[in-house]
Amino acid sequence: MNKFSWGIFLVVIMLVSCSRDYKPKPKGYNRLVLPEAEYQPSPDSLPYQFEYSQQARLLADTSWISERYWVEIYYPQLKANIHITYKRLNNKDDLLKELLNDSYRLTSKQQIKAYAIDEVSVKTPSGKTAVIAEIAGDVPSQFQFTMTDSARNFLRGALYFNTAVQNDSLAPAIEFMKKETMHFINTLEWKQ
Repeated sequence: MNKFSWGIFLVVIMLVSCSRDYKPKPKGYNRLVLPEAEYQPSPDSLPYQFEYSQQARLLADTSWISERYWVEIYYPQLKANIHITYKRLNNKDDLLKELLNDSYRLTSKQQIKAYAIDEVSVKTPSGKTAVIAEIAGDVPSQFQFTMTDSARNFLRGALYFNTAVQNDSLAPAIEFMKKETMHFINTLEWKQ
């Protein structure tokens, strides 16, 4: 090949390789650094006790409908909350029925965006029973539960992330928070 052919070849390569059709790479997701599993006891001011992560903050529920013993366990690194609501039953069967129906209704509201709701009943190491609902899909709350002794205490919990619902990218955080919530359930004790 002579110099003229090489010159044409290089000009053609440069024209073909230099295009203005730049396509940026899609956004990536941040790497999640999950906190270590170190726990502390809840304060004595509540009618129930439990253990929660030392990386979390225990906050009073500040919503307009909150009641005295409602709390949030806030994980700042993950922007996640476990909302805990509590009611004294005082042996009122009709109140228990109403609270269980409310819990079922709140869980079933997720059906609009959920593609599965798995509900199971589990026994804790201390012999308590919890009804757990795992909700799959792009839903605001992926994990909810209720616990009661059927006579004096009723507690409901729900896991929320303070981020846009993108559960595929939140999967590691969701799994971590499910474990944290299960630790709450397994360490929950009613005070007399």
